[in-house]
Amino acid sequence: MPVKPSLALALVAALVLAAGSTAPTRTAEASASAPAGAPAPGAAPKTLRYAFPIAESNFDPAQVTDLYSNTVIAGIFDAPLEYEFLAKPVRIRTATAAQMPEVSSDFKTFTIRIKPGIYFADDPAFKGKRRELVAADYVYAIKRHYDPRWKSGKLYLLENAKLLGLSELRKEVIAAKKPFDYDREVEGARALDRYTFQVRLAESQPRFVQNFVGGAILGAMAREVVEFYGDKIGEHPVGTGPFRLAQWKRSSKLVLERNPNYREVLYDENPPEGDAARQTTAARFKGRKLPLVDRVEISIIEETQPRWLSFLNAGQDLIEQLPAEFTSVAIPNNQLAPNLKKRGLQMERYPRADVAVSYFGMENAVVGGYEPHKVALRRAIALGVDLEREIRLVRRNQAIPGQGPIGPETYGYEAAYKSEMSTYDPARAQALLDLHGYIDRNGDGWRDQPDGKPLVLEYATQPDQQSRQLIELWKKNMDGLRIRIEFKTAKWPENLKASRAGKLMMWGVGWSAGAPDGETFIGLGYGPNKGQANHSRFDRAEYNRIFEAQRQMPDGPERLALMHQARDMMVAWMPYKVHAHRIATDLVHPWVIGYHASHFRGLFWKYVDVDPALQAQNLP
Repeated sequence: MPVKPSLALALVAALVLAAGSTAPTRTAEASASAPAGAPAPGAAPKTLRYAFPIAESNFDPAQVTDLYSNTVIAGIFDAPLEYEFLAKPVRIRTATAAQMPEVSSDFKTFTIRIKPGIYFADDPAFKGKRRELVAADYVYAIKRHYDPRWKSGKLYLLENAKLLGLSELRKEVIAAKKPFDYDREVEGARALDRYTFQVRLAESQPRFVQNFVGGAILGAMAREVVEFYGDKIGEHPVGTGPFRLAQWKRSSKLVLERNPNYREVLYDENPPEGDAARQTTAARFKGRKLPLVDRVEISIIEETQPRWLSFLNAGQDLIEQLPAEFTSVAIPNNQLAPNLKKRGLQMERYPRADVAVSYFGMENAVVGGYEPHKVALRRAIALGVDLEREIRLVRRNQAIPGQGPIGPETYGYEAAYKSEMSTYDPARAQALLDLHGYIDRNGDGWRDQPDGKPLVLEYATQPDQQSRQLIELWKKNMDGLRIRIEFKTAKWPENLKASRAGKLMMWGVGWSAGAPDGETFIGLGYGPNKGQANHSRFDRAEYNRIFEAQRQMPDGPERLALMHQARDMMVAWMPYKVHAHRIATDLVHPWVIGYHASHFRGLFWKYVDVDPALQAQNLP
């Protein structure tokens, strides 16, 4: 999925509240009795503290697609399935499901039975009654993505799968300008009994089961909660997951606490043989009730230096994805620095299943279009980007050059694949521009468009340190081609909203896979995904046919050939300049126990423990 710089990528949903506004702190109601596994009376709760580099938007699964809001959502809402925490390679297991889904031989029908006796967190919407999770809650959660009211940024994932009758219902209510009819039974998603629901598709979808993993897409929601809070549902997430929202100061701090109603789930992980660290963790915690910590406190620290210093001074217990500018002091030569090693810090380093890109708005009058001279302009701009310098100086060698849109660690990625995406050739770029009429027509030293209009690029960016460094390099690169470029700075949520509406000429973003399959990346070019995953708004009939064909195939050589054909078409048409695939390094203090990083591990909060005595000794 979508990244900030990851659009989730699963990218973005409509923002219910204005970005940057300050909401009053919200405190969840206290439970009448302490949950099993809670701290003893008088004992301080075990608290895991860390920081997000990007502000949250809200916590409604139907509205949110940004990475960090989805992270919180995954701790509150339950999906039927989840990824095993310590498994390598990736394995899926049941969460609320009683067993793995029953899948028809044609991959069109998926039947899921959920476990009885799972309850939502207490909330005023339930009017004092204990509310059990039922199959209808998942059907309702699916339908909410089709409700035009919520402007779901994840709708494309379901519409691409062609759930029977749901897109038709959506079109009908839009045309009639009526509210979405949740009570109408639709063949594509329906409850068969209290604990069983079924999803039926119009076409074969061998990997559709991945949509049942993680609460960010299919988190069970109670209809009465949504109706109780209305348009403010994004401020009042109520799920069956291990945590509930306790406090929230918008764009500043989030506090989640153990959900007293969380079902009994015991630590039972199966790491690969030969991985001593993971084997030790699995043995240490086996049989412990989850979650292991009582609270998770998340600060929003957008600037990298304050975030790094907060971690270094023990204001945070861990730092995910170490900012590139601190790698030389924290992990020189990609090894933990001796002074940090002496303090007992641990390092986890792993490839990210992602891609960092700059997109061209294909409907933009300057950089968009499919005419030869427009393709030449995009290719020339891409050839003028000094990727080696970007990775070395800005990304501090914490990335590898991107040759195409498909990210590492996913099906369809080829490490040996080479394209012109990574090529820096300003002389060739200048020749392309000259050949297609992008020359200086008025003698001011800058290139103009073939029709004589000024050629001015507009690149959207954010006010953080790495974004500033990246646009400095963009300016230097484009000056070398004699192309004027201007930068428009805004907060991430603001750029996201403008991007979805097709208002940006160019923007640099990341896209992260939510499942270990490359379809999420080639979906960036699928026409019907425009304004959702496809922020460039690229739309070619041949590409769309290839994408749809591979989607219906099981994994194998035939599907791989189509995936690679789609990848090559994106390179040729250049709706995206692919920059790099990032390498992440996570650092944790010694009082955090059981932390293990990988791209596909699901939410880690419930699997890690904290030594409160050691933590207290180091508090700033």
